[in-house]
Amino acid sequence: MTEAARVMIVDDDRAIRWVLERALAQPDLEVESVERADRILERLLEDPPDVLVTDIRMPGLDGLDLMAKVREAHPELPVIVMTAHSDLDSAVASYQGGAFEYLPKPFDVDEALALVRRAVAHARERQRPVHAPEGLDAEIIGEAPAMQEVFRAIGRLSQSHITVLINGESGTGKERVAQALHQHSPRAGKPFIALNMAAIPRDLIESELFGHEKGAFTGATAQRQGRFEQADGGTLFLDEIGDMPAETQTRLLRVLADGEFYRVGGHTSVKVDVRIIAATHQNLEGLVEDGRFREDLFHRLNVIRIHLPKLADRREDIPRLARHFLAEAAKELATDVKVLTSEAETHLTRLAWPGNVRQLENTCRWLTVMASGHEVLVEDLPPELREADEGGAAGDWRLAFRDWTDRALAAGHTHLLEEAVPDFEKILIETALKHTGGRKGEAAELLGWGRNTLTRKLKTLLPEMAED
Repeated sequence: MTEAARVMIVDDDRAIRWVLERALAQPDLEVESVERADRILERLLEDPPDVLVTDIRMPGLDGLDLMAKVREAHPELPVIVMTAHSDLDSAVASYQGGAFEYLPKPFDVDEALALVRRAVAHARERQRPVHAPEGLDAEIIGEAPAMQEVFRAIGRLSQSHITVLINGESGTGKERVAQALHQHSPRAGKPFIALNMAAIPRDLIESELFGHEKGAFTGATAQRQGRFEQADGGTLFLDEIGDMPAETQTRLLRVLADGEFYRVGGHTSVKVDVRIIAATHQNLEGLVEDGRFREDLFHRLNVIRIHLPKLADRREDIPRLARHFLAEAAKELATDVKVLTSEAETHLTRLAWPGNVRQLENTCRWLTVMASGHEVLVEDLPPELREADEGGAAGDWRLAFRDWTDRALAAGHTHLLEEAVPDFEKILIETALKHTGGRKGEAAELLGWGRNTLTRKLKTLLPEMAED
C-alpha cells in the first residue's frame, strides 16, 4: 500500500488553515498546518514534506523567503503559494522563486485539493529514475516505415544536384527535409536559402526572388540581391510553391531552363548555379488541371518527389520527437529539460495532431515554460490536449486497426486476415448481443445479417453462445 503523502500548510489565517485541513482530509494525505514559518523552518529543512503549501504575507518569515530557504536545501520540493493579494507582482515573484503553482484566495476547495494531488503526483514521480535524452539527431527523427522511405530518398539523392518536390501537410517538417537534402549533397558547403511563397506579398515576390536595381520602383533606394543570387552555388528552397503567382511562374520557368535572369528594373542578365527544392501542401496536379499552375513548370519541378507523412501516420515517432523537442526548448530557454511520464507519452501518442510535427514542437515549448514540475504529467498538458477526444488509437478504430496492421507486418506476421476477420466479427456479435440483451434476431438485424447467418457465425466463432 502506498504511504500517505505529507502536506505542510503554513498560513497565519486560522480560517484558511481550517478549510484546507478539512479539504485535504483524505486517506492518502497526511496534513499538518502551522501559523508561522519561522517556528517550523528548522524541521522543514531537516525533514521536508512531500508538498508545501504557504501563504505569501505572514508575520516573521514570509512565504517567498520560506520558499527560497526550503528550495535551497530541497530544490525538487513542490511549493504551492497562496495569497489574498492576487496581483501580477505576487504571481511573478512566486514563479520566479520556483513555485510549483500559484493559488489566489479565495479559492475553490476542490481546485485546491486537485492542485495538491497534482503536486503529490510530481513528488512521487521524482522518486522514479529518469533520464534526459542523449545524442538525439537534430536533423530529422523517424523510425516509422513512412519516414524510413524519406531517409532512403535523401540517401539516394546524396550525390545529386537534381530538383526535388516535397509534398506534405502543413507542419510535417518539409523545410527540415529540404535542409537535410542540402546538407547531404555536394552543395553542403554553399548557402541554403529558404523562401515561403505564401508569406510574401504578390507585388514583392519577383523582387524577393530576383532582386532589383536602384530606382526600379518606389522605395528601391539601392541595388538588392534576390534569393537566387544569395543561393548561388547552393540550394534555394521554395516553400508553398502552389501559391506562386502566374507571372512569377513564367519567370521561374525561364530561370530553370536558362540559369539566368534579370533583376527587377535591370538590363544585364545575372547567371547563377542553383539547385531548386520546392514544397507544397497542395495537390499540384489539381492546380494544373484548374489552370492555376503551369504544367511545364510542374514537370520541371516534379523530377523527384518525396512525400512526408502526417504525424498521425507515424505515431511510433511521437515519444522520441517529444523528447527531442523538450531538449531543444530547454536549451533555447536556458532551463532544465522536462521529462514526460509514460502516461503522458501514451496520451500524446493517441492524439490527432492536426498541426503535425510543428504542433508537437510548440506543445513541448509550452510545457517547458508552463509545466510546474520536472516530470510532465497528463494533467500538465494544455487544456485543449488534455481534454481532447483522442483522435488516434482510442478515438478512431480505423486508425487503431491501421496501427495494429503496421506493427504486425513490421514484426513479420503473415496471414493477417485469418487472424483479424474472426476477431472483428466476434467483437461485432458480442457487442450487438449485449445491446439486445442476448436476443439473436434483433442482434442479426443490428448487424445487417439474416438470423441464419448469425447462427452460423456463432457456431464457428462463439460456440458457447450458439445455443438458445
